[in-house]
Amino acid sequence: MSSQQIAPEKSQETPAAEGHVSASRKESAIGGEAKAESHAQDVSRRDDEARFLNREVSWLRFNSRVLEEALDPRNPLLERVKFLSIYASNLDEFFMIRVSGLRSQMAAGVLEAPPDGMTPAEQLRAIREYVIAEQRDASKLWDELRPQLEDAGVAVLDYEDLQESQREALRRHFEAEIFPVLTPLAFDPGHPFPHISNLSLNLAVVVKDPEQGERFARIKVPQTIPRLVPVSTDGSADTNGLDGFPHTFVFLEQLVSENLDLLFPGLEIIASHPFRVTRDADFEIEEDEAADLLTAMAEVVGQRHFGSVVRLEVDRRMPEEMRRILTRNLGIKQYQVYTSEGMVGFSSLMQIAGLDLPEHRDPPFLPSVPRSIAEDGYFETISRRDILLYHPYDSFEPVVDFIREAARDPNVLAIKQTLYRVGPNSPVVEALMEARENGKQVSVLVELKARFDEENNIVWAKALEKSGVHVTYGLVGLKTHAKMCLVVRRESSGIRTYVHLSTGNYNPSTAKLYTDIGFITSDPIIGRDVTSLFNSLTGYSLQRDYQKLLVAPGTMRQRFIERIDREAALHQQHGDGFMAFKLNSLVDPDCIEALYRASQVGVKIALQVRGICCLRPGVPGLSENIEVNSLVGRFLEHPRIYYFRNGGDEEVLMGSADLMPRNLDGRVELLFPIEDRALRSAVIEQILFRHLRDTSNVRTLRPDGTYSPKRAPGADRLIDSHADLLGSSELPWRS
Repeated sequence: MSSQQIAPEKSQETPAAEGHVSASRKESAIGGEAKAESHAQDVSRRDDEARFLNREVSWLRFNSRVLEEALDPRNPLLERVKFLSIYASNLDEFFMIRVSGLRSQMAAGVLEAPPDGMTPAEQLRAIREYVIAEQRDASKLWDELRPQLEDAGVAVLDYEDLQESQREALRRHFEAEIFPVLTPLAFDPGHPFPHISNLSLNLAVVVKDPEQGERFARIKVPQTIPRLVPVSTDGSADTNGLDGFPHTFVFLEQLVSENLDLLFPGLEIIASHPFRVTRDADFEIEEDEAADLLTAMAEVVGQRHFGSVVRLEVDRRMPEEMRRILTRNLGIKQYQVYTSEGMVGFSSLMQIAGLDLPEHRDPPFLPSVPRSIAEDGYFETISRRDILLYHPYDSFEPVVDFIREAARDPNVLAIKQTLYRVGPNSPVVEALMEARENGKQVSVLVELKARFDEENNIVWAKALEKSGVHVTYGLVGLKTHAKMCLVVRRESSGIRTYVHLSTGNYNPSTAKLYTDIGFITSDPIIGRDVTSLFNSLTGYSLQRDYQKLLVAPGTMRQRFIERIDREAALHQQHGDGFMAFKLNSLVDPDCIEALYRASQVGVKIALQVRGICCLRPGVPGLSENIEVNSLVGRFLEHPRIYYFRNGGDEEVLMGSADLMPRNLDGRVELLFPIEDRALRSAVIEQILFRHLRDTSNVRTLRPDGTYSPKRAPGADRLIDSHADLLGSSELPWRS
């Protein structure tokens, strides 16, 4: 197979599709980025600005691709609302973690710039300009989606649009169900400015006392009540809807605002405006000083509501004096204030996206289960051959059933597993507790530091310990991100190990939304490698190299770069060098430099990087043999697949690790090989190359860091890899 056959076709740079975010307008918002593009043409300078794209700006562009899915009229209506909600939720997390980190660097006087050369102050300025421009698009989109929702029978009304009878009925509902929950907090010399918790929606209220004059108060809109209040024909909170609208809603903050007289009796209501605060949520724990990591993490999680303010979102109609009160008392600068053109906080629109209107959603599908498992059971099947599962096209149930069967099999002696993000009501955890009840030796490494999943993981860690499972929390200073489950079984031929390895988490819910690859094998060498890795996590070990696995933070970077350099050397001998990687993020400077070296000797490189990409492709003399695209569509692309042509002896590695310093230096990660020839060919042809050739959901990265839709020249139809895989009833690994 030649590199020309393997590599995806070169894309043409085409203008953004009508309705998509304007790349040219976005580009004007990024200070220093256009300048970097002119540098990129002067290869002789080889300065960092020409070699690397900024990490934070690259992430913002990824989130723009999420917003583009909301803007795309080809997507069903409720899916567009879903993508708008995801876009906003992503942005919340970006401010809580990345923006707060940049502000900390700036406050600490950090002068060292990242590889792209942008200082923390320059990055913060670029982020603000980018977000302000893009949020106008988001607000405009919501204004466009509301009438389309009405056409579909979903009315999201402003309070002023309701009839008088409906307002009266809603007032009765407010008095009975909402009023008791609210607590107005005054701000005056006798009342300090109230604490505003992270991501809470609030009303800033000005009232006039006949004797004391104007006063300021804050009301927290309760998060225990859905933000979109259903309205029935008579106006009550009901799901019957108004005439012609089976689903009718009014915003909770408007309902509260219109009934403030009940909260401030005898006072004149001058004004009320919604606002929202985002706080620093990136807390690090001094693990070496923590006597009890479980208790320490529980305390850290509680601090999220009290971190320093990084963003204040306000309604554009809020008066300047009210803004000054908020900024002064929150201790923030004007550049941290973001004005909304419409509603504040689009993430709550997931309530609309979840409505049961199948005609406005992606069509459902039934995941597959390999026939051999259903016929022969897990251990019998895996003892004969390796099993591959590509979620969500393949069901996650076989993974749960594999652990359940191990829990109930009298010949199974031990189960060892890592848990990173398992979610609530976890059947995997229940199976592990059942195994312990059945007398198995069960050891589980629960990663308590999995950001925003700490509370779930603390609950499960306690439950597992209570059931008698041996629970550990990993290595000091590292997150355990590797996904692995080891089953030790006594058989007639002796002790045998069965291993499940994956690119994704042991979470049945996300396995329906994320694409991930699971691999189950009885390969004895992989079994010994995984056993050794578990021993290093739970005990003491200086082992860095493994026979078949690549493990971080040991030698993964070194072994990976050796493979890139090997491809370059083989290309110089035979002229057919090719590599193709599919991953979430590409940031690590050493790996990027190795790819540049390979490109410079002529190796063709195809990269599909869903999120952050700091590599600058297509620069003459540096990276003209590297093409980068990003696939954002129906499912969240999550696998990491690394393909090396290797002179015809093809090699495929998969696993949990992106090429980022945090993965290679700060996390326990693993990459595993696919050595079965048929499975390897299926991964290459049916998964990796199929996605690389996508022209429906893919955007191509330009040298300047912007993206353009990918269109195959002369193609009669767009290639939608998600739809094609959903429509493929027979895939090679399912037999």
